[in-house]
This record gives sequence, C-alpha cells and structure tokens, in this order.
Amino acid sequence: MSTEQHDTPAAGVDRRGLLKCMSWAGAAMVWTVAGGIPRSQPAGLGRAEAAETGFCFAQVSDSHLGFDRPVNRDVIGTFRSALGQVTAMEEQPALLIHTGDLTHLSTPEQFDTGAQLLGATGLAIHTVPGEHDVLEDNGRSYLNHYGKGTQGDGWHSFDAGGVHFIGLVNVVNLQGNGLGDLGPAQLEWLGKDVMGLSSSTPIVLFAHVPLWIVYQDWGWGTKDGAQALSYLKRFGSVTVLNGHIHQVMQKVEGHVAFHTARSTAFPQGVPGVAKGPGPVPVAAGDLRKVLGTARISLVSSASPLAIVDTPLAG
Repeated sequence: MSTEQHDTPAAGVDRRGLLKCMSWAGAAMVWTVAGGIPRSQPAGLGRAEAAETGFCFAQVSDSHLGFDRPVNRDVIGTFRSALGQVTAMEEQPALLIHTGDLTHLSTPEQFDTGAQLLGATGLAIHTVPGEHDVLEDNGRSYLNHYGKGTQGDGWHSFDAGGVHFIGLVNVVNLQGNGLGDLGPAQLEWLGKDVMGLSSSTPIVLFAHVPLWIVYQDWGWGTKDGAQALSYLKRFGSVTVLNGHIHQVMQKVEGHVAFHTARSTAFPQGVPGVAKGPGPVPVAAGDLRKVLGTARISLVSSASPLAIVDTPLAG
C-alpha cells in the first residue's frame, strides 16, 4: 500500500487558500504507537494515552538561525516560541530531535545561539545536520557542538522508550539538483547497526533531506535513500522523520511511514507550483500559522495512522 498526502494545494489555489491549507497542516503532533506502528493526533488529546507508556519525544527542524530576510527578521524569536511550545506540553517529552539546518550560515556564533536555546529546554537533544550546518569548515563547527558519540559526519543511533532511533547524515555530499546522499560508509554502518535488533523493534529514522524522492527537480530526496531503507525491510514499524522542505508531507509505503516537518523559520514553495524552492513571503500576522513543532508519544492503541497538526499560532 502506498498513500501520500501533503499540506500544500494544487496549482491555481490562491494565497488565501494556500494559507488555509498550511494552517490546517499545522505543526504540533502527538505521536502514538498502535501495535508497534506510530500514529499521531492533536497534542491536546495525547495525555491519557501517553501515560500508558510515559514516553514521548518532540521534533523541531529548519531553524535557520542567522537568516535575516523580510519573510522573518526574528528567527531566534520563532525558534524560541517553538521550543516554548515543546516545554509547555502537558506530557513532558523525554527528548528533542532537531532534523537539521539549525543555523543558516554554519558560523560558530549561530551554533552557540542554537546550543543556548536548545539547552534551555532541559531536554536531551539529538540532532543531524542540514546543508546549511556544513557550509563552512567541513562541518567542524557542527561536530564540535553535536558530534560527541557520533561517527563519520555525525550519524549515530540510540535507544529510548523501547524504540531504536537512527540519525543519518545526507547533506555532506549533495548530488545533482541537491539530492541528498548517504554514501557507502554510512550505509555499511547502518546495516551493522540494525543487524542484532529484533524485527519487532520500532525504528525511528531521522535525517535532514527526505529519504524518499519528494521532488527530484529541486533536490528534495536522497539518491541512495531506498538502499538505506532496504536494511529495514524486516522491521514491522519504521517511521522516517525529515525536515528540509519546510512543509508537512506524509507518505506510507507498507510498514514505512514518512513524515516531513515544518520549519520554525519560514515556509517554502509548493513543489511543481512555485518557480523554485526558497522562502515564501507571508503577511506578518500569518507567519506563525505556517511554523511549528511535532510531539510524538508511544502507546498501545488500536487507532489508525493519522496526522493532525497545530501551528505556533492559530
């Protein structure tokens, strides 16, 4: 089975319709696991179910600290608001994942600001770099801040709440049109990393660029993503979390659920409709309607997979 949904409209939808679609797609999601398969629901409905396992985690992405263009002159402020949304959740997340582009120009100062803001949450932080995080010094500034306990360019895995998490790096050697690339060394590591796991172990894999081909003309996908996913065929529950495209899209293929996150900085254009990728201007009062976070909870439930989001501001 393959299904695909996204939060952007078809060609011909006017700006009002675009904002409406972006608003309902929103950002704050409560993830749960039904029979080992992650699903999501409105954040406000997650308390009773999350209490069954006592485990949840949050995702933020594409903060672009250092970005300063008219679409958002205060990316620090919107990132701080997103993190405040996370820490204000009734069921406190056990950890926070950032799926890349924490910075805009990968300067030490921007990384320092990001580390201060993330550290203020008091949560365990796990990150992968975006292409903007490795623009300078061969990614050393990123690794100086977030490379402890990782391998290669920052890939790593860990276990929490009965879930095996895998952070992959697909932005160091971008291919034609900017497609992500994992490379042989990382793929070999991935195969070895999951080799000893039971096939009933839920897997959450996170990277910056989507592992599936969202829109090849804009480089929205990973060249060897399918090869990476081939190592996970025997697992009954695989959830893939990405950023990069600054809009919510989802696809389900068999046992694999793909989800991309909103940015905390600015929205991007609609693939196939906009002239190209990049910031989409919105009215100042509408910006927070198209930015946000995701909250993920793991529970035992019979509910089906569903995505419902809540933006930073309604």
